[in-house]
Amino acid sequence: MPQMMPLSWLMLFIFFSIMFMLFNFMNYFSYIPIKNNMKEKNMKNKISNWKW
Repeated sequence: MPQMMPLSWLMLFIFFSIMFMLFNFMNYFSYIPIKNNMKEKNMKNKISNWKW
């Protein structure tokens, strides 16, 4: 059974590494955060009474 050349292993590694990075970048940047206004309103109206 013939073995692959080292160059072929290197090319395969580079190819799969690039595919992995592209997949991760696409997943990361395709997320669109939705601004939640209820959280901000609740935080502004929240009053803390500290009892030391």
